[in-house]
Amino acid sequence: MSEKRIQEQSIEELYAEAQEHKINVGDIKIHAKRMGGKFRNLKWLSNLVWLIFFIGPYLRLGERQAVLFDIPNRQFHIFSLTLLPQDLWMLSFVLLFFAILLAVVTALAGRVWCGFFCFQTVWTDVFTWIEDKLEGGPAKRRKLEKAPWSVSKILIRGQKYFLWLIIAILTGVSFVAWFTDAYELWADILTFNASSTAYITILMFIFGTVYLAGFLREQTCFWLCPYARIQAVMIDDTSIVPSYDVSRGEKRGRLLKGKPAAEGQGDCVDCNQCVAVCPTGVDIRGGQQEGCIMCGMCIDACDAVMEKINKPKGLIKYASWDGIMGKKELPLLKRPRVWLYGAIMLVSILGVTIGLSGMETLELKIIHSRQPLFVLQSDGTIQNRYTLKILNKMNENLKVSIAVDADKDYKGLVLIGAENELLAKHGNVTPMTVFVKVPKKNLTETSQAITFIIEAKDKSGEVHKSERKSVFIGPNR
Repeated sequence: MSEKRIQEQSIEELYAEAQEHKINVGDIKIHAKRMGGKFRNLKWLSNLVWLIFFIGPYLRLGERQAVLFDIPNRQFHIFSLTLLPQDLWMLSFVLLFFAILLAVVTALAGRVWCGFFCFQTVWTDVFTWIEDKLEGGPAKRRKLEKAPWSVSKILIRGQKYFLWLIIAILTGVSFVAWFTDAYELWADILTFNASSTAYITILMFIFGTVYLAGFLREQTCFWLCPYARIQAVMIDDTSIVPSYDVSRGEKRGRLLKGKPAAEGQGDCVDCNQCVAVCPTGVDIRGGQQEGCIMCGMCIDACDAVMEKINKPKGLIKYASWDGIMGKKELPLLKRPRVWLYGAIMLVSILGVTIGLSGMETLELKIIHSRQPLFVLQSDGTIQNRYTLKILNKMNENLKVSIAVDADKDYKGLVLIGAENELLAKHGNVTPMTVFVKVPKKNLTETSQAITFIIEAKDKSGEVHKSERKSVFIGPNR
């Protein structure tokens, strides 16, 4: 069954369907009519973004998963980049960027996220598409709901619930697969060796997906989503959102076959198709409402009707209220909040960029022993003790060599305890205690800056290096 176009229906069929929809508009479950069009195609394309959610965990980089959020080992692997807890300060900039991006998009074009990208919207759209294919259009679905249980109804509903369940299982497994090796996860699930955490998480996603996308549907947007309520304060009369052209559409009136339109009648023929196709049952002609997810389905429906009755398209269109009312609209770059949002987004991008550019694959921290600050050895040398902490952010163990250098030419400076290379395990901090000795007679100052240098080669032969300054302390001169 293909998505039926309104052009294929007569005006009498449209009015009959509209009457039926009005009778059932108070139903608990909204059965939206599905039809093709520009925004429907755009919606399908935007839905494809979520394929990343299902495919992403199976991409490999060498011997490991390309993107893996390894919480037990406190490591986030994003292709060749490995983030550890010390780097998660950048997450605040990433979250700030996306939060402001959502605010910018909402202020400029309404609830684009809700209409085209929100997981609740996408999963509900897929579930209702399956329902439409198996049970038929809105009228048939309502009839089936009210019909007593029979073999036919059980078979149809059974197929639908089975397909819903398959999608829900894949959703749950895909979510867990981002946090553990995807292939090992499937093997553990099929052999019943997966952890209880994995099983519980998958079961929660199965229940949540089926309940929210299959049964609760638009009620999630109305009652559970906070964004539906806060978006009202994020848009204004300059925001470009789906809008009904009141000046052109009113006054509404039915179009009678073979008779001219009544005097003063607008272009809206009151066919109710804009409501019939709305996934949340909103009548866009009543103005902006919290239930409107701004998916543009009403625009497709209205344009199809206008085309059928030889009227110009755009009775319902993406436009600002100021534009509908004929007011002068400020250019985008002259709106203060666009500049404000842009500045915040720029700061967040710079923060992440600076953080990533300054990241080292090897990090070194130096702790100078304070008790005692120095020790006078029997051979006349002054010795300081240091604890080195080496963080290996690579995905492989590295053999690290350690050296020390003084800012001034200290003759006789000796590093003790680092004669052999240190094995630094990947994703871990490896501590090491070393000593530095300088002949007392060669000390020219009480405190002298020195630099510790660590180097390592990875499997490809690339050299990774890190330096940190510390001090060498001796007796008062």
